Amino acid sequence: MNPDILISSGGALVRVNEKIICSSSFSVAETESFIGSARKICGMECEITVDTIDAHYWNYKTDPKKQDKSWGDSVYTDFRDFKFEALKICVEVPDPDLAQRLREHFSGLDSQRFSDGDWYKFTKSGITKENAIAAVCEACHADVSEIVAFGDDYADIGMLKMCGIGVAMGNAIQEVKDIADDITLSNEEDGAAAWLEKWIIGSTFHARQDQKQQK
Repeated sequence: MNPDILISSGGALVRVNEKIICSSSFSVAETESFIGSARKICGMECEITVDTIDAHYWNYKTDPKKQDKSWGDSVYTDFRDFKFEALKICVEVPDPDLAQRLREHFSGLDSQRFSDGDWYKFTKSGITKENAIAAVCEACHADVSEIVAFGDDYADIGMLKMCGIGVAMGNAIQEVKDIADDITLSNEEDGAAAWLEKWIIGSTFHARQDQKQQK
């Protein structure tokens, strides 16, 4: 797919027609410091992922494509001499107390736990999908009420509440389903495509058919 609009890294990077309209990243020094602190607090063997503008880096123990062939490209690194700005950093932290210590070690960042495991994401303060969508609306002269959002995890709740229609995936956590306007099939069942086909593509097709019949 080559979307006209792309929001990535939890809202830290927004592109419209391939032009970056906003981005927020940790500096090289901040990234190095965070990775060093994560290893000190959570253990030298903790798994870490880093999103940059150009790539996704990971010190994985098992090649992710061996677990799931659909996994996207990931560059292996041991992070020993990592000299890139990070849009988003994720750390596997089995102990919530250690995650809290890591949060408190730095100011000016936001964190969110993923529901499916012991992973936490860290971004610069104020980076959310809602703010990214607001930036897109401003750039494209659109209203948020015109947007349909799909989500399945904690970080999606604000976005689903904000947009005109918030749709929970079939595999979403219960908190997401509770606030959604509708629920579709799971990610594995192409739930977003199924919803769009039924309510956007399908309804447009039938509306045109009705117009033809009226003529």
